[in-house]
Amino acid sequence: MNFVFTILLITGGMLVAMMAFLEIGRRVGVRRLAQNPEIRNGVSTLEGAVLALLGLIIAFTFSGAMSRFDGRRQLVVEESNDIGTAYLRVDLLPGASQPVVRELFRQYLDSRLETYRLVPDMAAVNKELARSAKIQGEIWQQSIAASRLPDAHPDAAKLLLPALNAMIDITTTRTMASKMHPPSIIFVLLFVLALASSLLAGHAMAEGKGRTWIHMLCFSLAMAAAIYVILDLEYPRLGFIQVDHMDQAMVDLRNSMK
Repeated sequence: MNFVFTILLITGGMLVAMMAFLEIGRRVGVRRLAQNPEIRNGVSTLEGAVLALLGLIIAFTFSGAMSRFDGRRQLVVEESNDIGTAYLRVDLLPGASQPVVRELFRQYLDSRLETYRLVPDMAAVNKELARSAKIQGEIWQQSIAASRLPDAHPDAAKLLLPALNAMIDITTTRTMASKMHPPSIIFVLLFVLALASSLLAGHAMAEGKGRTWIHMLCFSLAMAAAIYVILDLEYPRLGFIQVDHMDQAMVDLRNSMK
């Protein structure tokens, strides 16, 4: 199922559910106030505590999602720098060995760009990741062999191999970073607190003479929008929030390799 459609369905369901809980809370409050007008004494403190907890969970969840989003963008730049550094150090290899290694670098960078273009087709992504890993191995083997040749720079192995190691390591770092998300229980807690807060807010509205639809709708929309943005930030490249523009750094690097 399309990711955007899925989270729109989730947040749309939350919007409808919060509106329903607001109405349920109001009706329960009206009935209880008719039975006991003093039922509201001291309740506002408890309502404030639950709403404060909801605000805290939203703040921490949003902050974490934004932090991970920024981290993923930074990793794109870091990988571009690592590949660029390793590519420049190919100059340390013998002239006859350089064309083969440089061509492997071009293939490798094309593969890395293609990996993220294929999202969200994870089967294709995994296949392309395997291709990237194969090219990494070829670059490593070719570089080791070339650095041992008599006409290689004396420090070729010392300078090139660590750069290649960093280039390879960042691939794993980016792959794992894309899979780092809060435990599911955090999102469950967020949804439960949003519904509980809606119920309590609706109960507090029972003191009014009628429904204030504009307030009910604004409250529900604000909560649903916050949840949507959090989910979209957690899964960039799948929704409206993207990190694709950061790939331009790698595209520019690829163009410079021609």
